[in-house]
Amino acid sequence: MLITHEHADHVDVELLVAAQIGNPALVVHTNADVVTQLAQKGVTAQPVAPGSTFTVAGFDVRVVGGEHAEIYDGLPGCANVGFIIDGSLYHPGDSLFVPDGDIETLLVPVSAPWLKLREAIDFVRAVRPRRAHPIHDALLSEIGLGSVDSWLANKGGTDYVRVPVGGFVELS
Repeated sequence: MLITHEHADHVDVELLVAAQIGNPALVVHTNADVVTQLAQKGVTAQPVAPGSTFTVAGFDVRVVGGEHAEIYDGLPGCANVGFIIDGSLYHPGDSLFVPDGDIETLLVPVSAPWLKLREAIDFVRAVRPRRAHPIHDALLSEIGLGSVDSWLANKGGTDYVRVPVGGFVELS
């Protein structure tokens, strides 16, 4: 399991406790702050930091980023790591860190207290992935989802597609 940072919309500690009890072989990879928080609840996790590489479930993972995007006055001021899987799929967590190298598929945050739509579009353009799929959109209404999707599809400069809840895409 890969966890980008400590916020409740990215990690459910009680669910992890149950998951690790049910599957003691479950390995959690996350930043050192989250490792410490999880340890207080009895969850074992491996600390990772930008520049780290490791293999999990047969996939090569490279850790990038380092800090959560700012909302206001330096807050929230917590660590946030992004994960590049097999050199092609990038999950940035709550950041707009642009990694080195080619990215095939970008999971692009599209709504958050720390994010403007313009920044999301600029992020997609800076990363230059072959395709992008939206994440981090729970704050948006149906109208907001349509608006964000339209802007990113028309101005992101890539193949942008929303994956329906319960749906999937093939990564090749």
